[in-house]
This record gives sequence, structure tokens and C-alpha cells, in this order.
Amino acid sequence: MTSNKHAYREALLKMIDGDFSITRGHPLPIGATVVRGGVNFSVISESAGAMSILLFVGCAKEPLVEFPLDPAINKTGHIWHAHIQGLDPWINYAWKVYADEPGLTQGEQLIDPYTRVTCGGGKWGHPLKTIEEDRFKIYRLSTVTDDSFDWEHDRPLGRPLQDTIIYELHVRGFTRHESAAVNAPGTFKGIIEKIPYLQELGVTAVELMPVTDFDETDNPRRNPLTGERLYNYWGYDPLNFFAVKEAYASGNSPAEAIREFKTMVRELHKAGIEVILDMVFNHTAEGNEHGPIYNFKGLDRDTYYLYDRQKRHYLNYSGCGNTVNCNHPTVRTMILDSLRYWVTEMHVDGFRFDLASIMSRGARGEVLSDPPILERIALDPVLAHTKIIAEAWDAAGLYQVGSFPHWQRWMEWNGRFRDDVRRFIRGDRGMTPALARRLAGSADLYQDDGREPYHSVNFVSCHDGFPLADLVMYSEKHNLANGENNRDGENHNISFNYGVEGPSDDPDLTALRNRQVLNMAALLLLAQGVPMFHMGDEMGRTQQGNNNAYCQDNAISWLNWDFLNIHKPRFLFFKRMIAFRKAHPHLRRRRFEVHTVEGRPEMSWHGTRVMQPDWSDGSRCLGVWYAAKSYPVEEADDDIYIMINGSLENRAFELPHLPHDRRWFRFADTADVRHPAVVPGEEKEAPDQHVYNLTERSVVVLVSRRVKV
Repeated sequence: MTSNKHAYREALLKMIDGDFSITRGHPLPIGATVVRGGVNFSVISESAGAMSILLFVGCAKEPLVEFPLDPAINKTGHIWHAHIQGLDPWINYAWKVYADEPGLTQGEQLIDPYTRVTCGGGKWGHPLKTIEEDRFKIYRLSTVTDDSFDWEHDRPLGRPLQDTIIYELHVRGFTRHESAAVNAPGTFKGIIEKIPYLQELGVTAVELMPVTDFDETDNPRRNPLTGERLYNYWGYDPLNFFAVKEAYASGNSPAEAIREFKTMVRELHKAGIEVILDMVFNHTAEGNEHGPIYNFKGLDRDTYYLYDRQKRHYLNYSGCGNTVNCNHPTVRTMILDSLRYWVTEMHVDGFRFDLASIMSRGARGEVLSDPPILERIALDPVLAHTKIIAEAWDAAGLYQVGSFPHWQRWMEWNGRFRDDVRRFIRGDRGMTPALARRLAGSADLYQDDGREPYHSVNFVSCHDGFPLADLVMYSEKHNLANGENNRDGENHNISFNYGVEGPSDDPDLTALRNRQVLNMAALLLLAQGVPMFHMGDEMGRTQQGNNNAYCQDNAISWLNWDFLNIHKPRFLFFKRMIAFRKAHPHLRRRRFEVHTVEGRPEMSWHGTRVMQPDWSDGSRCLGVWYAAKSYPVEEADDDIYIMINGSLENRAFELPHLPHDRRWFRFADTADVRHPAVVPGEEKEAPDQHVYNLTERSVVVLVSRRVKV
């Protein structure tokens, strides 16, 4: 016993210096803040009757020392605070809380909601755990951080919305597969090693699936087909809104997690690539009334969650057990503080908000017309130049695509674009007018309330659902490996297998499927708005028919880089389409209003005959003409003519007449197996300047060039 006391004394002396003392401290800022000579601790809890600060050596299960706080001295309003003189950064701590109200937390050890990093989850799949009520629960400690870092004069890139091309990726899955051939697979460093690839592809932003701390082991299921353990791989189950995921770093300490994240952002910025974070403010990992307590439940259940006190259960608009009370003043402040932290200290360029419609709900779950949190995010001066993207729906049926509260700031994941493009490509009747609306930027959704085309984030695939390759290989989901008897995942995929479910050796079927993938990619990258696609779509990544791979930490979800060689033509098509988009301001319009320039409309619609669009129910053909303009200089562009044949027959499209000194040149034809798209600037003159014959189910892009006459 004496030796243990001596060891504890020695450990304590290593953590503090000769000026050690504990004083009243300050209520603001919230969290653990390094100040001259020590650390100021502050946390909000209205329900707490008593509070202590616990200090730890490393990630020890038992605290080295506990400092009880005196509410007469260490409390201002609902904020508990203390200053500990003599502490250095990178020590670990926790809060212990005793609630005033019976039935709430008594003596629970809690993670600081404002901690910037945690200790205990550094090794993916093997977090520290403890036993609570005969059940294992992950064990996390908060960490006092030092924000010093050499940013090398890094600044936000500030790329205009209309010039943005988003690549959605999972930090672990992007480089975890052995074919990635990186030194630090599955980490922020792994992404750094793949920056040259992202540059070659041409994307302007990466949208990272959740990087805030979560418990990847909270999935109790196993794959019934293999017995393999399943995970919470995607990470949409946050423990905290500030702390970077320690397991995504190659190092073995919380300090390295922060430094590696910052280094990744800095290096991406050097390459001209912005960083957008997928933030999950709609629910947390604490689940419902049967779930674990990590922080918010223990501090103030009724503040942080929508909770029915009469029925004693959590309201569940997220589909994940609880719903964050986003419009409570305390929670609003925390969300704003989180976003500001990621912008000011971590230098990120924007955010995508998961199930953002929950953020428009009030304390009883009612839908608010002017939700305070959405307004504060939109108008906050620190966030003024960040990209803010809403997933404009929730799990309880609230669908706000086109009607999300916005203040001319909020962009939206355009689910209508996804569905309408999929329906047109599949061959559904009556989809030509809908396709035209989506290609024009979805004015029917956004123009009437003052927004512009760039407020629409267009996508055909994302992490949730089938990747592009599977949309043409599977008509049904195949999710048995998820351990839920194929009940999970979306049933309405708007996909088509073209006669064979799954892969096929039939060369004709393979060619048709490949062409349909190129058609979807072309429509995405030719449409007005901001295009987004998921990692691997450009190289044929498949999930083998699984449309809900949230739990698959394996080859189903990981990006197999061997596909880059197998599907090289597909990669080149994406690369060249992106380059073509960048080269032509016509495809990046800043407004819905169509002007007449030099006697011609900037944008016009056609059918197989010029000036005769066919909007009938049976029509599957569409032409879009962007007229050449020579001014202003930054918008100068050539004519572009896009022809889309969604029918099951070849079609002859009449071409618009050009001035005598211009000719049509072919940039892309998805039916050309060898060269579906060329390098922009190397287009070949079309042999016939009056008619172009389109293969069934294909897309063709022509561009005008001046010629000597």
C-alpha cells in the first residue's frame, strides 16, 4: 500500500509544478482552456448539485486526484468552473457529477462536451472499456490540448460555390485496403499520401464522413454469413462535437491526432482542395433511456435532448434513439462553438449537416418556421465564408428539399436530383421535363426563395445507398451480411440490373452497364449546381449489392485501388468531364435568370429537332444548347450542345446552326467504348455539322470552335 501511495505521489508531481494550486477560475470560455500558468476548467450543468474535476495519468481507469468544487465559489449561474495552477497541456481529465433531481445521474464520470480530443479510443476496434451494470461500455477521458501548430500561413481557399466539385470519402475506407499502398493506411496521413490522386482527378473539395469521436464497436451484431464482427464503421453516432477521432491518426497519442488532422488540412489546401466535414448534430451515441451515459445525459438530459418527462422516454426523430435539442440556447451555443472551433483552429472550409431538418425542430419536436440555430449558423460572422450544406430531411418524415430555411446561405443535398436522374436513366416514362429541371439547377426548388443554382448540391450516389456501379448491377438490396435479415437499408433504390442480378460475363450487358454509369456521371457533371460523388465511383467501386454498408469495415466498404487499373477508362471519363466543367463557365452558372446574348438565349431546350423540345410522357430525348458569348471576359465561352438519348433506339439529333466561322467538335460520346471523352481542347470536328446519330441510351457533348474560312 505504501508503494502505491508513493507511485501516485510521484505521478502527481510529474503532472504539476511548484506553483500548483486550485482557485475559483472563470465561467468562460467553456471547456478546458490553457491559460498562463495552468488550465481553466468550465462546464455547464443546470441539474448538478455537486461537481468534481478528476485528473488522470495517461488513460488510467482510476483518477490520480479528485477536486470537489464548492458551488458557493466555483459556480456562476449554471456554469461550474475552476482554475488549476501548475497544470500543463495533454493531461487527461473527467467531470464527476451528482444531480439534484432524483433519478438523474449520481456520481457518473463524464466526458467534457467541449474537449478537443479524447483518450481511450486510439486503436481502431479496440477501445478501452469498462463494465457498467454488467455491460461493457467504452471508456474515454477528456484531454487538455495545446492548439499550437505551424500552419505555414495557411488561409481558407474561399472557392466560389459554383466552382466547387465535392468528393465524399471515408477517412478509414479511403486508404485501408492494401491496394492503397500507403504508409499509414486508414488515417489522415493516408489521405495526405493520396493528394496527388485527388489533384489528378480534379475535385476541389473533400467531404469527410464523421471525424468527431465515436465508438466503432457499439454494433453488437455479427455477419451471419461469415461470423465476422460488425462495426459502427461510418461513425454517425457522435460522442462529442469537438474531439477529433483519435483512431484516424497514425500516431499513438491524442496530441498526434490533432496534429495529423491539421497537417492533412494544410496539405490539402496547398493542393487547392477544400475540406468539408460531415457533422452529426441530430443525435448522439447515448441512445435512448436504455443507452449509456457519456456526457450530455449526465449533465442536463432535458437541456440537450428532446425528452418526454411524462412518458419518460427520448423523442426519436433521428432513428437512432434520441434527438438533440438543437434550438435550446445552451445547445445552440455549443453547436456554434463547435463550428467556430473547426473553422478557426482546424481551418476547415465548410460543413455538411446530417439529417439537418432535425435542427429545425423545437423543444416538443414541432417544426419551426425560423429555427434559431439555422439562422445563427447562416448569419454567424465567423462562419460567413464557409460552405454550409443541409441534408434537408430527417428520419421522421420531415422532407425539406427546396424549402429548408436558408437566409440565402444554406445549400442542400438535392435528393430530387438523385431520384430524377436515376429514374430517367432507368427508363421511367415522363421524366424528360424533370431531367431538364435538374440540369438547369432545380429552379423549381430554389429560385422562388432567392437562391441560385449553386445552392443545389447534386448527386446520384453517396455513402448511403448503392454506389454508381451497383445502380446498374442490382435491382434489389443484398444486406444479409449486416445481420438484420435484409430488413435494413432503403427498399426504393431506383436501380436496374438489365436482366441479370449482380456481375455478369456477358460483354454486351457489361458494355450497356458501363455506358449507363457514364451517362449518370455525365449528367451529374454537366448539370448546373454543385456536383458531388462518393469515393470510388470514378473507378467502379462496388458494395456487392449492399446498400447500407454502415457496419462493414472490410472490402465491401474500403476503396480497392486495383479498380483504378481495371476501370481506367471510367476514371479518365470522370477526370476529363471534371476538366471540361472547369473549362466552361456555361456549366457553372451563378444565376437562374437566362439572358439573351448576341440575339440568342444563353441556354435553350431542344429535342431531336432544334427548337422543338418534346415534353410528352413518352419522350426520352433532350438537347441543351449553351450559346457562345464573348463577354464579360470571365464568362466568355464557346457554344456547348448536350444531347441525351434515353430511349431504347438510336436517334438522329439535328444540330443547331452555327455562325459561318464556327464548327461543332465532339468532346464526349458515352457510346464510344474506346474514347467516351477526350482531353478538353483536343476535340475532333464532327463529320456532319447538321445531324448527329446517337446510340440508344447515350449522352453526347459537342463544343463549338472557331475555324478559318
